[in-house]
Amino acid sequence: MKLLTTADIDRLNIGLMLLSAVAAFIFPFELFLFVYAFLGPLHYLTEINWLHKKHYFTTHKYDYAVIVFFVLLISLLYLTHSTYRSYVSLLTFIIFGVCFAMAFFKEGKQKIIFAFCCGLVGIGLYYFFHKNFRIVFATLLPTIVHVFIFTGLFILLGALKSKSWVGIASVVVFTLCAIATLFIPTGIFIEPVSQYIHDSHSSFKSLNRTLIGFLDILHTNEIRNDLQIPTYITEREIPIYLSSTGISIMRFVAFAYTYHYLNWFSKTSVIQWHNTKKVNLFLILTIWIGSIFLYVYDYRTGLRWLYVLSLGHVLLEFPLNHRSIIDIKNQFTKKVSV
Repeated sequence: MKLLTTADIDRLNIGLMLLSAVAAFIFPFELFLFVYAFLGPLHYLTEINWLHKKHYFTTHKYDYAVIVFFVLLISLLYLTHSTYRSYVSLLTFIIFGVCFAMAFFKEGKQKIIFAFCCGLVGIGLYYFFHKNFRIVFATLLPTIVHVFIFTGLFILLGALKSKSWVGIASVVVFTLCAIATLFIPTGIFIEPVSQYIHDSHSSFKSLNRTLIGFLDILHTNEIRNDLQIPTYITEREIPIYLSSTGISIMRFVAFAYTYHYLNWFSKTSVIQWHNTKKVNLFLILTIWIGSIFLYVYDYRTGLRWLYVLSLGHVLLEFPLNHRSIIDIKNQFTKKVSV
């Protein structure tokens, strides 16, 4: 069987970008909820399995234990609705910074000093810029930054390394698809979502509200006058479900998540299903199938039970994210020096 070349994978991904964008235009809310429930858990499990083989791109074999501790602590605060839940943003900032040290520093002493500095800086930012700090590190970093910004950086890094016109084209198409979902007018294509979709999406409303706040600077938040607003959509939720800005944001979110998952599964040479241990493969498939049943039974129950996995794969990827950013800088530095 002929292996796909880098150019072949880039062409495939351009097709997946266009497919994700078109689907996001047609049914944004439904698409997002579907891929989050059906593709999300399999993505978490396979990526964590791959990261484990790579020692999570840290300089010490057991550095990941610190990340796992933060995953469990943040999950505990979030799922128990603890009074200390407001500190989730601070903890996320600290582990994001600590992961930089894990990716590049070899001595434990250096990592501890860097972690201490991250804690001090984080506390200062948390208390002086609480609202914006919380938006960035509790809302955006684990969600849209992870699935869109970091995915875009991976695509860019691949294009720089391959020096291929197809790779550069994939960066351009990715950017244009995102712009299209945000700025092509929704027109008359605004219809109320069903109550099931509304209720299932309720846990994601804070992300939508945050992004709507950004886009409202450029957009007119138009709402059709002839719409019959269902009773299950409150007045405060109208901008999310029934406004032009709200639909644009949902198209963008649906595109970002859908392509993020499809991009991962297109990397068969990275996942290497055929080289995965049978025990690991059995566990992955069992947890994945079980998670789908949970989502089908009750979407919000599925979200709660799989929160640890979802958060875990985001935080465990932080060292790789830092390495990718430095690699991109190095690639540009090489080009400038040449």
